[in-house]
Order: sequence, then C-alpha cells, then structure tokens
Amino acid sequence: MEKGSNGSAALEMQTSELDQPAALRKIISVSSIAAGVQFGWALQLSLLTPYVQLLGIPHKWASLIWLCGPISGMLVQPIVGYHSDRCTSRFGRRRPFIVAGAGLVTVAVFLIGYAADIGHSMGDQLDKPPRTRAIAIFALGFWILDVANNTLQGPCRAFLADLSAGNAKKTRTANAFFSFFMAVGNVLGYAAGSYKNLYKVVPFTMTKSCDLYCANLKTCFFLSITLLLLVTFMSLCYVSEKPWTPEPTADGKSSSVPFFGEIFGAFKELKRPMWMLLIVTALNWIAWFPFLLFDTDWMGREVYGGNSDATASDASKKLYNDGVRAGALGLMLNAIVLGFMSLGVEWVGRKMGGAKRLWGAVNFILAICLAMTVVVTKQAENHRRDHGGAKTGPPGNVTAGALTLFAVLGIPQAITFSIPFALASIFSTNSGAGQGLSLGVLNLAIVVPQMVVSVGGGPFDELFHGGNIPAFVLGAIAAAVSGILALTVLPSPPPDAPAFKTGAMGFH
Repeated sequence: MEKGSNGSAALEMQTSELDQPAALRKIISVSSIAAGVQFGWALQLSLLTPYVQLLGIPHKWASLIWLCGPISGMLVQPIVGYHSDRCTSRFGRRRPFIVAGAGLVTVAVFLIGYAADIGHSMGDQLDKPPRTRAIAIFALGFWILDVANNTLQGPCRAFLADLSAGNAKKTRTANAFFSFFMAVGNVLGYAAGSYKNLYKVVPFTMTKSCDLYCANLKTCFFLSITLLLLVTFMSLCYVSEKPWTPEPTADGKSSSVPFFGEIFGAFKELKRPMWMLLIVTALNWIAWFPFLLFDTDWMGREVYGGNSDATASDASKKLYNDGVRAGALGLMLNAIVLGFMSLGVEWVGRKMGGAKRLWGAVNFILAICLAMTVVVTKQAENHRRDHGGAKTGPPGNVTAGALTLFAVLGIPQAITFSIPFALASIFSTNSGAGQGLSLGVLNLAIVVPQMVVSVGGGPFDELFHGGNIPAFVLGAIAAAVSGILALTVLPSPPPDAPAFKTGAMGFH
C-alpha cells in the first residue's frame, strides 16, 4: 500500500496547493449549483412516488423504483470520487464531471416528463393499467437521473474544498452556503410541486396521455433543468480550476492504485470510530427513508383518505392529489426550517457540547415525529368515520398537525446533512484514501439502508394491510436506537483533530 499512500498524499498536497482560499463570491457561485440539484431531488421526493402509482404500479411495489438511487449511489459516487481526485483534464479535476452530470440530468428529465406520451405512442392503453411501456421509459429516466445527481454532488463538494484551500473558516462557510442553497432548491421544488396550475405556464405539457398531475410534473422538471443549467453554466464560466498533474514516483512514473484496490484498502484501514459512525449513519437513514420516500403518499392516502390507483374513482383521486399537494407544502416548510438550521448548526453544536450530543438529541426528535404520524393518521381516520367517509379532506387541525411534523423534521434533517460528513472527515484521516473516495465510503452507509427500505418497505406495509404507518413506526424505532448509539458508543472527535482544519464543521 506504499504507492497508494504516496498517491493519496500527492492528491492532498495538490488539493491544498492554492496559496490563498478563493474569494467568497466564487465559493457562493459554486455552492449555488446545489440549488439546481436539490430542485430535482425535491421533485423526486414529493411527486414521483404518486406518479408511478398513477401509471399503474401497485403501492406495495412502488418503492422498488427507488432502488436505482442506492444502487447508482453505491457504484457511481465512489467511482466518480476516485476519478475526480485523479482527473488530468485541462478544464480541471471537478468541472468536467459537473458538466457531464448536468447533461445527463437534461436527458433524464425529458425521459421522465414524456414517459406517458412515449408509452402511449408505443401502444399503451390509457384505460388498461399498468402502462408497461411508460413505466419502462420512466424507470430508465429515473435511473439516469440518479446517476446524474450522484455525478454532480460529489465533485461539487470536492470543488468547494479545493477552493477553500484548507482554510477552516472558508471551509465552514462553503459548507454552510452549500446547505443553504440545498434548502433554496428544496423550497423551490416543493413550492412548484404544491401548485396545481403550474402546467398553464407551459400549456403544451398536457396531452391525451398526460393528465393535469402529469403535466404539472413535466412542467416542474422543465423549470428544474432550466435552473440547473443556468447556475451550472454561470458558475463554471466564472470560477476556473487548475489542471491537476500526478506526482511522479522515484522511477519517474505516476503512482496509482486500481480503484477497487484503493476502496478495499480504505475499508481495511477503517478504525473503530469510523465503523461506529457507519453503523449510526445506517440506522439513522433506515429511520429517514420511509418518510422521505412516502411522505406525500402518506398525506394523500392516510391523512386525506384518497387513492391513487388507476381504478379509483375521480373523487378519490382528487382527494389523493390534494393530499400530495399539501404534502409538498409541508416539505416546503421543512426546507425553510432546514435552511435556517443549516446556518446555525455550528453554533448549536458548541452550545450542546459537541457534535455527537447534538446528533443524538435530534435523532430522538426524529423518532418522536415519526411516531406522531400514527396519531395524525388516527385523527384523520376518526374524522372520516364520524362524517360518513368525508370527501372534503381532513379538518384544519389534522392538516396543521401533519404540516407541523414536516416543519419540525427540518431540524434533525439539517444535522443529518452535515454532522456525519464532518465526523467522517475526522475519523478517516488515516484511511489513505482521497477526499472523494472517503465520501464514497460514507455514502455506502446511506445507500444500503435505502436499498433495504426500497425492497422491503412496500411488502412490509402490505403485511399490515397496506399504508405507510408500519414503515414509519419501524423508522421511529431505528431513530431512537441511532440516538442512543450516537450518545453512548460513537466516540467524541478530538478537539485538535487535523480534519477540523479542513472538515465541514468546526465545532467540537
């Protein structure tokens, strides 16, 4: 592993070769790409699960569509991270991958948006679900979109680290702005998803095979890709990047280790603190994914009492769509809280006595919120029972309770988006891997739980007569366990850790 270690050292040396950090305006410009990326993610989380059910996929199998996310994340992020650490393009190490990711997003958006139209032109019968051809086109576009998003995010974060040049203050500022623009993208995405007449901005989106809900989805994605291409073009034209040249070894050759050799080496070198971090992170995401994948479906199905099945009545579909739009509004509130909390994570962490205490505490907030979905659901069911299956949706207090849960969940979500990455940069300083590859290893603790939820979520709910509540309850239990482990077995990072000088968070 000696050559691998030398190669990693060369990577780190050239990453920090900038004498001075870049100007703040350049860091803000690159951070703004997160708004375009997150706009698309927000639309995925709020609208796509209901959409695939409208195409005819049963609720219990809808979660399988989300398998593409963890699979592409498991493969794409480590590979992109590895190669972006070593890219020798004259345009720089990170910028070529960011451009490629933006181009792939464009292709994916058109496939997803026009899946129903393409499927119908290939022979799908609108009155005979499932629309198999549309589902196939949609799934292809969805997989490409996840690959593209994974191609974009890793190099963007690494580019910000390069621009910070090892300066602790600039690094913390860069990550704060990245999180802030993620929240901006979420707000825009969820706001667009909650507006039912958005398709009128682009009236040609509604066709015989693409109803109002489909046309709104199509319009939302057009707006998303427009924003992403705009901020990406402006940022990469404004912020230049130095080409990277490999450091030659004593024999005059560039040192290198094959990709799989380096990633296996990274795992081999992991110490107990990093393994504990991976376990806590995995449990944390087992808690998050059921709600992230089915939050708007829960609003439409359990809270509003609607049904998205192709055979459902028009009244039931309308209730479901009303609930999905209410869920998108809740996600917008969630994003607003997330944005403000992201800017205050460092200060709150210092007040609470450290990162692990803060992470452990907010995991209990997550557990309580997930458990409270049972209470909200029962109140909505009682209202429908007492009012003869009310067709006007839940009363105001039930809707307010559900929206409050969405908003409060922005607090633990802000912590989830920051602290694990900061701790990973601290605990893995001796792993011998480059920055991009280290983030890829942490990403495995996120994508594996998503695979578990995607494969087992629907059938697990079906065991309890359908609905989303069983998976939410399981998530509440996982959140509580992850909170306990964060407070008890997760080591506290040393205050003089070198990664505090370059990591995402500066508190200890």
